[in-house]
Amino acid sequence: MPELVVTALLAPSRCSLRLLRALLWVAVGAAALLAAAFYGCVALAHVLCRPRRGCLGRPRLAVPAGLRDPALGRHGFLRLRSSDLQLHYVSAGCGNGPLMLFLHGFPENWFFWQHQLREFQSHFHTVAVNLRGYGPSDAPKDVGCYSTDLLMADIQDVILGLGYSKCVLVGHDFGAVLAWNFSVYFPSMVERMVIVSGPPKFVFQEYSLRHVGQLFKSKYMFLFQLPWLPEKLLSMSDFQIVKSIFTDRKSGIPHLKPSELEAMLYDLFQPGGLTGPINYYRNLFRDFPVEPQELSTPTLLLWGEKDPYFQTGLVKAIGNHFVPGRLESHILPGSGHWIPQTHYQQMHEYMWAFLQDLLG
Repeated sequence: MPELVVTALLAPSRCSLRLLRALLWVAVGAAALLAAAFYGCVALAHVLCRPRRGCLGRPRLAVPAGLRDPALGRHGFLRLRSSDLQLHYVSAGCGNGPLMLFLHGFPENWFFWQHQLREFQSHFHTVAVNLRGYGPSDAPKDVGCYSTDLLMADIQDVILGLGYSKCVLVGHDFGAVLAWNFSVYFPSMVERMVIVSGPPKFVFQEYSLRHVGQLFKSKYMFLFQLPWLPEKLLSMSDFQIVKSIFTDRKSGIPHLKPSELEAMLYDLFQPGGLTGPINYYRNLFRDFPVEPQELSTPTLLLWGEKDPYFQTGLVKAIGNHFVPGRLESHILPGSGHWIPQTHYQQMHEYMWAFLQDLLG
């Protein structure tokens, strides 16, 4: 068929897609402004309630003790083959078994996996990375440096750079989103997957279009589409909005020690520390619409019954895209979003049972 004819036949579809994307960005822009107004009021309230803290964040000079705890593993840096970036990681149990690779979310770092690093290093080589943009890892400034393709290459380079061809991949929050994508991009490199509180992009897209309540739960994602303002609002009153994510009485981590809070947020507290992590979200809508995929990697999915950011209906929506028999899912009663911290004993029990056949 002549190229001119093909172009003419595809023209209506291309115009429709462009119109759809234009409408999306109008809607996202409007939602971003509303979210900015909401979080602006929250930030101002924090400043008024704590005037001594002022409007700026205070950089931390001393590294928290938790980040130097030798029981959690050995610190190292890995030069990535694809991008030449350096990623920081913490490794324990080298030689004890298969690679278990942990991907953190926002606003976290490798220390978020402290309980899992202690638990599984006896039978696995546990590695928790600081993703690009976080902490000691390299942090490109350009938003385009946080695209899905580049992040997938990072994970592939980490696995190969550590001397493995496959791994048990564990992800939480945005780390879970990356893990879902990676299992589709490179299925042969994921032997098992453990997902905590995070949906695949295409499932989130489909579900949110049918359940407006999920969009309200995700209002922070719209704020993060704006330049520079999110960093400013989140750093006001010494990063109080960020702190409250973990310390809120209803949705945070109960009994979280101040030293643990400082360890998890230390990197974000540094000058410019918020920009890289927020750039992940600034890329969220660039892939729209995301093509649905069939999910086939054997997966353990853990979800919080009271997750303030994701509705439990997403669990069923995820299951609808799985090859039968490949998904084991559990909604943990009474738990919220931070299962690896709040319900780690339950999480470990499910993981040991799920991974039993890998232990030989």
